Amino acid sequence: MDRPCRLGEKLIDCQRADTPAFTIIKSSGASQYLTSGLFVRLPKYGIHLIQLEVRPKGNSNRRPVTYASRKRKDESARSSSNPETEDELLKSILLNVSGNGNSARESSEPTTGEELIESILLASGGNLTAKNSDVEVAASDVRSEENLIQDVLESSVDQGALEKLKAVQLHILALEQWNASRLKLCHRDYLAGAANLVHYLALKCLDISEFKKELYSIGLNLETVNSHVLASITLGIHILEHLESKSQSGPQKGNSVGLNAASSSISSLGHLKQGNNHEPTIITMRNKTASHHESLLGKLKDGRTTRIMVTVGEEIIENETLISDIIQAGATIVRINCAHGESSVWSEIIRRVKRSSQMLERPCWILMDLAGPKLRTGFLGTGPSVMKISPKKDARGNVILPAEVWLSHKGSGPPPAHLSPNAVLSIDDYKVLKMVEVGNVLRFRDARGKLRTLKVTKKFPIFAGIGCVAECSRVAYMESGTVLYMKGNKGKLLVGRVVDIPGVEQFVRVRVGDSLIISRDPCVTPESLSKGSISDGPRITCPSSHLFDSVKPGEPIAFDDGKIWGVIQGTSNSEIVVSITHASPKGSKLGSEKSINIPKSDVRFEGLTSKDLKDLDFVASHADMVGISFVRDVCDVAVVKKELEKRKLHNLGIVLKIETQSGFENLPFLLLQAMQSPNPLGIMIARGDLAVECGWEALADVQEEIMSICGAAQIPVIWATQVLESLVKFGQPTRAEITDVACGKRASCIMLNKGKYIAEAVAALDSILDTNSSRIKTKLKPLVPSSNIYQ
Repeated sequence: MDRPCRLGEKLIDCQRADTPAFTIIKSSGASQYLTSGLFVRLPKYGIHLIQLEVRPKGNSNRRPVTYASRKRKDESARSSSNPETEDELLKSILLNVSGNGNSARESSEPTTGEELIESILLASGGNLTAKNSDVEVAASDVRSEENLIQDVLESSVDQGALEKLKAVQLHILALEQWNASRLKLCHRDYLAGAANLVHYLALKCLDISEFKKELYSIGLNLETVNSHVLASITLGIHILEHLESKSQSGPQKGNSVGLNAASSSISSLGHLKQGNNHEPTIITMRNKTASHHESLLGKLKDGRTTRIMVTVGEEIIENETLISDIIQAGATIVRINCAHGESSVWSEIIRRVKRSSQMLERPCWILMDLAGPKLRTGFLGTGPSVMKISPKKDARGNVILPAEVWLSHKGSGPPPAHLSPNAVLSIDDYKVLKMVEVGNVLRFRDARGKLRTLKVTKKFPIFAGIGCVAECSRVAYMESGTVLYMKGNKGKLLVGRVVDIPGVEQFVRVRVGDSLIISRDPCVTPESLSKGSISDGPRITCPSSHLFDSVKPGEPIAFDDGKIWGVIQGTSNSEIVVSITHASPKGSKLGSEKSINIPKSDVRFEGLTSKDLKDLDFVASHADMVGISFVRDVCDVAVVKKELEKRKLHNLGIVLKIETQSGFENLPFLLLQAMQSPNPLGIMIARGDLAVECGWEALADVQEEIMSICGAAQIPVIWATQVLESLVKFGQPTRAEITDVACGKRASCIMLNKGKYIAEAVAALDSILDTNSSRIKTKLKPLVPSSNIYQ
């Protein structure tokens, strides 16, 4: 038949006369015959691929051949129901094809395998009957496809690498046919990548570690073919065939002759890398991969392959030059998390990014992450608006360095970039602040009523007025409304009032052994304990009902990206009691909007929340990419696809964030589902939640597997979470962080989170990614004779 196989049909012809891989692999002897295929779905035995061998009539030397079958994933538990004999399976096939079997019977019930095959052909309408009257169809036993290929690969050494590699090719092409219905739904731009993903997964399910070593010994490496699996294997087959023909043409003398033959075979097969019009090749696959990366993340200069993404927030608005510094240092993408802030803040951030990008003539793209259905702690209320100012002291408590305080008018912007004050205070009256001179002493009473002073040491003109640097030599607690004054000839001279000191973040402190209570009540504060609760102890809230409907006693639960762990002890309609099993020795702080993970619980979330849908409208008109958080299965991707089609957003990039166990396990299906749309597509490895969900010890293997799967699918990957975190927060990276970045260079993009030293971190990351830099090229002494080598 000339149509491709599709899942769900009872009988499908998979013959592909133009595909050499469907020529039967010879089990012994020199002859080979063309085969035709049947995909058969049986209620009892699963789905089987039956291959029928076509031979000339009258051939007395009729050897059996082995046929492939594949069970569905959900039928793996039915292995005990597998047919014990060939005839048992073929009778079941006949029964399913003909309905009750009567239509396929003529005078008597078929008994032999060949009679059953003929009956199957008759019941299927004769579609597989050979057109040539001089041929007949022979059949043999039916076995699992994995076992078939594995038996070929583990056969005797005289089988040869060529036959084994052809067996692998057969397996890969069979799986491509098996998933033809999925591949047909993919957009044409992603069809090659989707097919290669299927090829990669087919290769992955085979245990060919020993065979890989055998190929490696002759110069073929299957470890590096993820992005072009079939093309590489086909190339390997042609090389081995060429080497075999060279070796059979005459006796070879010496190793040099063998090497020359190998070299000749590789050079003569160079045209295979260029390919033809029928199937993708290595070069075309690589070009397609680069195209997908550029369509999502933009082009790069200087031959680089890895972009830099930076997460930003309201600090961009507070510092006029920060976004310019970040872009100047090498950032090409800015990320905004829609879980924090509001549309007015996002609009101002984007306006500044675009303005700086134009001024610097450096393109900078915008990614906006939808918050998604993440479980978080509720709002614990706002604490007092107090700021602690502390000078630096030695071991005996003596002040060795006073605290530096920046004083400026409200709205005048941040201090100059070369200053790093310990505290920033806003004053309500800029006119009075102009009268302050260097050497003046400002007096005030702090929140405790203690008399404290600020000595002005520097004065600067700034964008909107005057700013001063003052020193404080004693600990002070500054609060909004504090009055600053100077002593004058006529008494006290008012300088101004301190305003806009942010409220202290409320939190609860938990220790190992504590019982933490999670309440539905959004009004609960750490200080209030409702009557009739299950237990007394520290209390937080969670606004999501999914948590209370899903968890069970004995299940683990984690808070704040795994900094705190516990076990659920009891549940009710309104409260959950957690026994803390891991926390800091001095107790860990747990505040508002901190993550909650329940890795062992089956929580059912909606794909996009109502907030996500509202934010998506903003993203559509302001951003280049949208990040989809907590993707778990294909239903989540289908919802996103539907909402984008509704808004006619065919060019908006989609970044699927893999941060759950189910998201990782379903990654191939998520990619194939997303590839049905023309939108640029990418994957983010969100290692924070992913480590909590999958376990710290499994994170390295998980992220490597994600990289491999996305490489096979030609989809760009964003390497995220805690990259150069020590450098970003404290100005000095750890050695492990540098190594992490080196591993991340394989990704299409590396993401940095916000912090005090973010501009410096971007510059450092840009330098590490600059593989052409002469600073990082190791200079080794040449191993050549030298006149002074022994001096």
